[in-house]
Amino acid sequence: MSEPTRYSTPPIELPLDLEREPDPAEGCAGCTELAAVRGRARVVGDWTTVSDCNVYLRRHPGGH
Repeated sequence: MSEPTRYSTPPIELPLDLEREPDPAEGCAGCTELAAVRGRARVVGDWTTVSDCNVYLRRHPGGH
C-alpha cells in the first residue's frame, strides 16, 4: 500500500455566506412578508426557499 499524499499547507476553508442577505425595503409589505418567509424557512432548514426569498428581495424595484 502506498503512503497518502502529504501537502505542505493546510486546506483552505471557504466561507459559506458569499454575500450579505438583502434587507426588506422599509414600508414594503411584500418585502416584509418575504423576510418572514425566509426566517421560517431558515428555521426548518429549507435553504432553497431562503435563497429564493433573497433573489426576490434583491429584485425589488429600487434595489437594496
